[in-house]
Amino acid sequence: MKNKDILKILKTLGVKSSNPGVSTGSKWIKSKGPVLKSYSPADGELIGTVQSADEASFHHIVEVSASAFKTWRKWPAPKRGEVVRQIGEALRQYKEPLGKLVSYEMGKSYQEGLGEVQEMIDICDFAVGLSRQLYGLAMHSERTDHRMYEQYHPLGIVGIISSFNFPVAVWSWNSMIAWICGDTCIWKPSEKTPLCSIACQQIIARVFKDNQVPEGVSCLVNGDSTVGKWIATSESIPLVSATGSTRMGRAVGQMVMQRFGRPLLELGGNNAIIISNKANLDMAIRGAVFGAVGTAGQRCTTTRRLIIHEKVYNEVKSRLKKAYEQLSIGNPLDPKNHVGPLIDQQAVSNYLNALKAIEKEGGKFLVEGGVLKGKGFESGCYVKPAIAEVKNSYAIVQQETFAPILYLIKYKTLEEAIDLQNGVKQGLSSAIMTTDMREMEQFLSHAGSDCGIANVNIGTSGAEIGGAFGGEKETGGGRESGSDAWKVYMRRQTNTINYGNSLPLAQGIKFDV
Repeated sequence: MKNKDILKILKTLGVKSSNPGVSTGSKWIKSKGPVLKSYSPADGELIGTVQSADEASFHHIVEVSASAFKTWRKWPAPKRGEVVRQIGEALRQYKEPLGKLVSYEMGKSYQEGLGEVQEMIDICDFAVGLSRQLYGLAMHSERTDHRMYEQYHPLGIVGIISSFNFPVAVWSWNSMIAWICGDTCIWKPSEKTPLCSIACQQIIARVFKDNQVPEGVSCLVNGDSTVGKWIATSESIPLVSATGSTRMGRAVGQMVMQRFGRPLLELGGNNAIIISNKANLDMAIRGAVFGAVGTAGQRCTTTRRLIIHEKVYNEVKSRLKKAYEQLSIGNPLDPKNHVGPLIDQQAVSNYLNALKAIEKEGGKFLVEGGVLKGKGFESGCYVKPAIAEVKNSYAIVQQETFAPILYLIKYKTLEEAIDLQNGVKQGLSSAIMTTDMREMEQFLSHAGSDCGIANVNIGTSGAEIGGAFGGEKETGGGRESGSDAWKVYMRRQTNTINYGNSLPLAQGIKFDV
């Protein structure tokens, strides 16, 4: 994409070459934090700069957000839902330019950029319906003339720490649900994709202004891990939703729990697809390739391991190699390309170190990796998707490498395959490719996959909004998006009403005075 086209997109979205990075909604706050520079991994060009939050501006944001909560929580939930509905309409209007900005600043393909904005639209639609379904629960009391029920109340400020790989969607998963619940939000986006957050804040601000939403319901605090630490340690923020690495999540979780806050953690994945000898191999190969190379392997749900039955192992290898030979790598905004760049040079270094570790531990490469050079690859962030035959026990296989490296592992029995699938510390997404119903049910049973997501005849990535998203073990145990994930953003209250003329005690206790 030519520079003039980028400037046009930025102008459409209200993003400038130099931007304040702290906002209470429609107001941008002066701060003296470090300046963040956003470089596109697509071509290495500087897109723009963003002023980080400093401690004073952060505390101001918290005060404004806390004040807004007192008003926002009194708005009827369906009225809050109507605001979110309008946000969905605004996102539909700006889907193309925002999708292009996501693609250019993060490096994922334009189709994936559009898909990410569509996720935002989908969660808006989901949240609108949910705004009329924040149900409690009634139950019978053991005492005469008593009524018991549960209800849910807004929690307060929700702190959202998001990752670079989904620079806008994961924020929306949290914020749209939090808003219909009556919470306010403070968002700290990744320092690697700050311009996407500026664009989102501009879109939201217009809708909020039209609906006279209190200033402070949607706050933005750009910055590095220091700002994330301020959020994690602030006693004014009862819930902190953090998406990122296991290392980051462990640190954030400990800080939040130390003050008895509520952490919602969406962390690393080491996802596997089991390919049975009873699989439709056409479907299996397609699901495996997209899962492994989509977003250049930088999804938490990326397929990192293929656990393949010994009877079809060689055929799968052959098909995978042929499929990888047909991959087109290059500018993510060019629709003919399947794979874009890694986010930055640190990611490239991690990728290269992983390749060395595979070789050192005895792995055998089916498809060699490496950094691409020459015309179109000037940013130095483009790498070759690699495939290696390994053992599940290798130290490098037990880790999550945020890059397009796919591991092949052979199995004999389904029980062995499930043990291999579960034999890592992460527990996010999993899948089995099979046409055998018994294998499907065994994989989905209590003795099957230990992941938060378990699929049959689809890959590990591409979760829909309607289901709760999240994983177990070192993935953090959090749940976002669909189903009843909304309950995380609220506080539960049990109520008992005595409408009689006596005061009986529970459990039949007698206390007469």
